Formats: sequence, C-alpha cells, structure tokens
Amino acid sequence: MRQDDLYINKIDWITIAIYAALVIIGWFNIYAAVYDEQNVKSIFDLSINSGQQLVRIGTAVLIILLIMVADYRLFENLSWILYLVFLVLLLVTPFIGKEVNGQTLSIGFGAFRIQPSEFAKFTTALALAKFMERPSIDLSQPKYQLQVMFIIFLPALFIMLQPDTGTAMVFSAFFIMLYREGMPQWYYVLGLTFVAISLLALGIENNLYLAIGVGVVIAVLILLGKKRWTRIVGLVVLGLLIVGYTYSLDYVVSKLPEHQQNRIMVLFNPNIDPLGVGWNVTQSKIAIGSGGFLGKGYLEGTQTKFDFVPEQHTDFIFCTLGEEFGWVGSLVVIGLFCGLLMRLVMLAERQKNRFSRVYGYCVVSILFFHFMINIAMTIGLFPVVGIPLPFFSYGGSSLWSFTILLFIFIKLDSHRIQLLGRMG
Repeated sequence: MRQDDLYINKIDWITIAIYAALVIIGWFNIYAAVYDEQNVKSIFDLSINSGQQLVRIGTAVLIILLIMVADYRLFENLSWILYLVFLVLLLVTPFIGKEVNGQTLSIGFGAFRIQPSEFAKFTTALALAKFMERPSIDLSQPKYQLQVMFIIFLPALFIMLQPDTGTAMVFSAFFIMLYREGMPQWYYVLGLTFVAISLLALGIENNLYLAIGVGVVIAVLILLGKKRWTRIVGLVVLGLLIVGYTYSLDYVVSKLPEHQQNRIMVLFNPNIDPLGVGWNVTQSKIAIGSGGFLGKGYLEGTQTKFDFVPEQHTDFIFCTLGEEFGWVGSLVVIGLFCGLLMRLVMLAERQKNRFSRVYGYCVVSILFFHFMINIAMTIGLFPVVGIPLPFFSYGGSSLWSFTILLFIFIKLDSHRIQLLGRMG
C-alpha cells in the first residue's frame, strides 16, 4: 500500500461528515432566516445571505484542501509566528478597522474583510500546544501556570480593546484543556466560587444580605478546621473578600456600556423591558417555544418571516431551527454537536504526542464553549454576548476560523503514527 493511500485511510471521515452536516443544515437555516415570501429569491442568489454564505462555504472547502495537502509539521513549525502575527493584527484593529455598532472588529480592503479575533482562537491553540509539547512543562508549578495564562489572556486583552467582550470570554475555554493537562483543581474551585458569588451579587439587589449569607456558609466550613488561629484569620479574610468583591462588582458593572448592563439585567429579569432591552431574548424564546415538537415546517416560521428576532441569521440562528423544526430538529442538531465533541475527545486521547493532544483539547474547549453559550443565550440562560454557533451562523470569519481550527486537528490525527516518535 502506498503512503498516500495509508494517509487517506487514517483521515477521520466521521468527524468530517458531522462537520459537513452542520454546515449544510446551517446554510439552509440561514436562507430560512432571510426568506421573504413576498419577494422570493433562490437560495443560491448572491444578493442575499444564503448565497453569500455558499461562497464562503466554497472558500472553506478550498481551505480544507490546502490544510489536508500541507505538510502536517507546518502547523507546529509556524505556531509562534501565527500567534504573533494575529497579536499584531488584534493590536492594530481598533486603529485601522471598520467600526460597526460601536465596535471595531474587522479589517480588510473593500468588500473583503476578516475579524482577526476569530482567527486568534486557533493561533492561540497552536501556541499553547507548542509551548506545552515539552516534557518538562508541569502545570503544577506556578511559573508554568503564569506562562500559559499569559499566552491565553494576552490576545483576550487586545480583543477587549475593540471592544468585544463575548469573543474575549471564549479564551477562558482553554482552561478546559489545562484541566486535562494537570492544572491544579483549586483554580477551578476558586473560579466557580467567584462565578457563583458574581451571579448572586448581580441577582440580589442588596449585596449586604449576600455577603452575610455566603459568609455564614464559609464560616461554618472554616470552623470545622483543626487550628483555631487559621479559622479566625480565614474567617476575617474571607469575610472581607466577599464584602469587598460584591461591592466592587457593582462598581465594575456600573462602568460597563449601557447595552451590556441591560443584557445583564435581562438575564435576571427577562420581563424588565420586553419591548426594549429584553426584546431579543423574549422573541427568541417565543420562536423556539412556538415550534413545539415537530416545528412549523421549513420556511413556515412566523417569528422568522416577520423579523421579530434581530440578528437571527447570526447569533440567534438557533431560533430559526427551533421554530421551523421544533424539539426534534433542535435535538438532532444538539446531538450532532455533542457527537462531534465526544468524537474529538476520543481523537485527542489517542494522539501519540503532546502537541496534538493539547491542540485537540483546545479544539474541544473552543467548540464546546461556543455551542454551550450560544444556545444558552438564545433561551435566556446567559446574557447576549454575540457568540456565533460554530459552522451554523452566518459569517465568513466565523466559518473559516472554525474550519481551520477543526481541520488542522484532523490533519494531525491522520498523521499520528508518524508522530509516535515525538511523544511528549
């Protein structure tokens, strides 16, 4: 058997099939989101979003072919260069980019524009994999913990300057990969604790009650300790931290742009202004709920036809699916995403070197974060932060960046036997 035949046989066609299914279903839903029965246009019409997305899908296919014919070592060798290039692009985007709705996210010439923040996800994944491929990297040591966090949060900081809070949040997903690679568990316990306190602080009007309540719970835990002086010191310090954090959180939120404050308020009180700041989420839930079990039928969604949900072809594309295909259609798509994520975990675990495994888990982390947050956003379980549904939402930068992210890993996986001798 020739080496080329062996390489083809090692490609994970199941993952590619799931990718293709999500892209095609997403394309049909983009057409449904812009369908106008008073002025019917073909799904291939380049003057509407579905036609433009088809061109981007064709470009994505070309990108896939380039990745699959390239030398698999190229991505590892260029890891740091790509990371630095997109750091520079992120840094200059606020100065030379095009401003839309108060955000400067894209750069380019004429009609061709890209969002560097989307591509920075896969370059950061490559940089992390390259850094951690060395056997000496031990995430139980503080110096390595600081170094990986610097790699992760530097592009996130530059993205915040645009400002694009939603995309910057995505970089926290890399902590899923770090957990697999041995990051101490106390980081995650501390992180989840602060998330819980933050949600309570935002949801309870009187922070004093929150501070007292959480303080009592922690006090009980500390009093179960063995040494009295550690219990007393710990109680005082944690009490001050809780009170200080809850009040400082109020200050930070008050400094956010008004639209971001509104999104947080809607999360805890969806009915606060259903015709104003709560409109998107309210209409999104109506659209999904009205689909029932089997949906209203393709191109028959009334919420979709009459444009009740803004940005329905991008961040709220899941609404179209829920309304027209109902619970069954939503379950199928969610099942495809879950199947893809489980498949990628399996592929990551079978890698023969640390670079490929770390990169594989980075892919899983990013896709899981996007999938979870986007759907939670459309059903009112998370603030609206402008995170697209992978392979599904309208947009060139989104589709291309996710395609590159995924197919680099598929390429690495197909060469895992050659990488056996380089195990970390």
